[in-house]
Amino acid sequence: MNTNIKINKPSPKFQDVSIAPMHTCEHIINRTMVNLFGCGRAVSAHIERKKSKLDFALSQAPSEDDIARIEVTVNEVIARHLPVTTEFITQEEATGRFDMKRLPEGASETVRVVHVGDYDECLCIGQHVENTSGIGTFKIISHDFNDGIFRMRFKLV
Repeated sequence: MNTNIKINKPSPKFQDVSIAPMHTCEHIINRTMVNLFGCGRAVSAHIERKKSKLDFALSQAPSEDDIARIEVTVNEVIARHLPVTTEFITQEEATGRFDMKRLPEGASETVRVVHVGDYDECLCIGQHVENTSGIGTFKIISHDFNDGIFRMRFKLV
């Protein structure tokens, strides 16, 4: 293994282990939304320890049945007790496999990929739990839809 790898230095917030369960859950929610609605990953995210919110660009508001299906699906994935692992690859290897638009200008040539079992993988610099069993139960606490943006507020119980 190359020990001379230069990687991006995340801000202190992204290294706060207290948000690791919520941040890992964000990965699962993103993949669930992509799978269920064919949308992209969240266009905006505010992840905190007690409650968080994600915004998704959708063509129409999800129904109450859709909201229930999101919650059930995310909790089913959490219940699979999937390992959360990382790998380091070059930006060249990541191109075409990941959305590179969110990489900051001047990002290192080496990027970090976080895998949530076989369910999700994405570029990420934050802290995560080692296994989805460390997340808890996902609960949508409110949601709204305005101008093509679906906002979901959620917590872990």
